[in-house]
Amino acid sequence: MKLSTFKKGLHPEDYKYFSHDKAIETLPLPDDVYIPLQQHIGVTCEPLVQKGDKVKTGQIIANTSAYVSAPVHSSITGVVKDIEKYYHPLGMRATMIHIHREGEEEWELLDKVDDWKWAPKEKLLETIRNAGLVGLGGATFPTHVKLNPPEDKAIDSFILNGVECEPYLTSDDRLMVEETDKILLGMAIMMHILDVKKGYIGIENNKPEAIAQMQKRVVELGYPFTVVPLKVKYPQGAEKMLIYSVLKRKVPFSKLPMDVGVVVNNVATAFAVAEAITESKPLIQRVITVTGDGVNKPKNLMARLGTPFKNLFESCGNVKDDVYRIFMGGPMMGMTQYHLESPVVKGSSGIVAVTGELVEELSTFPCIRCGACVRTCPMNLMPLRLSKFSQAKEVKKLEEFGIMDCIECGSCSFVCPANIPIVQWIKVGKIRVREEAKKAKEKA
Repeated sequence: MKLSTFKKGLHPEDYKYFSHDKAIETLPLPDDVYIPLQQHIGVTCEPLVQKGDKVKTGQIIANTSAYVSAPVHSSITGVVKDIEKYYHPLGMRATMIHIHREGEEEWELLDKVDDWKWAPKEKLLETIRNAGLVGLGGATFPTHVKLNPPEDKAIDSFILNGVECEPYLTSDDRLMVEETDKILLGMAIMMHILDVKKGYIGIENNKPEAIAQMQKRVVELGYPFTVVPLKVKYPQGAEKMLIYSVLKRKVPFSKLPMDVGVVVNNVATAFAVAEAITESKPLIQRVITVTGDGVNKPKNLMARLGTPFKNLFESCGNVKDDVYRIFMGGPMMGMTQYHLESPVVKGSSGIVAVTGELVEELSTFPCIRCGACVRTCPMNLMPLRLSKFSQAKEVKKLEEFGIMDCIECGSCSFVCPANIPIVQWIKVGKIRVREEAKKAKEKA
């Protein structure tokens, strides 16, 4: 059978074997959690608690009235110790609510939805927002916004993203194998909200057990979904690439999936939607892969949000003495970690520790104009030129050459024979474009 895929892209070496057969384990409750006020794309939340307050598991502790946002909840029962700046996985210090666990666990659940099939769309969207749900594949876009497209956007298809193309991560794979029914239920709820009938589940072919399990339960439960096995290629998990792989629809530059009639959501998000709607549970935990040759016992862990990374590594027998580098999210799009006090956040799908055997320090050389970055870029951009414009601070040129269409997949840096940090400079360039736009808005 010929497997579907998108044009261009690449195939990094696969390291999923470290953890793909590790069943999900529940991490013991941490003594302390550190909950960032912003774990989503959109407006930052404001604290609703103060130092000394007692809080319950699932209680909203920060929120905002802004539409494009998502509240954050306490992931344990305890006392607010402080609201201060702590180390964040994205490499800075950010304001977080520090909670110390005390007493028996008490839950504060969401308002109950009696029957989602008959509940008003507005009630379902309100529950999803109150649950703090965001895209758990890493993008962290608020789910209630994605499930409520403008009326002029005719949505006819829904794609469930089970690709998980980062070469180390297996958390989505294990969820599809172990929580199949709940994921399919979440998918059905999201399609009901969108009022679409065509549902597709995209899974790369290096997850045979997940493909078989999803196909089996789709048939047994009578869902009108189509499981689409895909060729293994990076970055197929990116929305625009996945839409082309499954439906052969191209999302134009500067447009969104909804502009071609599609909504895409991750399998972990579907799992969380099912828990919010049918069990009244807010988002206070997620599955995270702890893996790499620098980890003594790689695992897939269900961990409470706000748990320090060091707790996860302790559960996995700690890192090895010769660990060289630690990433959150994987080596292709992840962020290097320098402080293991940084907490699990909604976008934490994995944390990878590697030794010098898998990562080597490379010297950078001048560009040899080989064109590898252009041939590989799934968005048909000119990555090196964007990198040069970024270094030269030529903001207008960055906009002209479509920098904001870059999905930051890192393919350009991966294939560059001169080891130029292309995607890193593109990220800097995006910051410069946003800063200039902000200045222009303030002057207007």
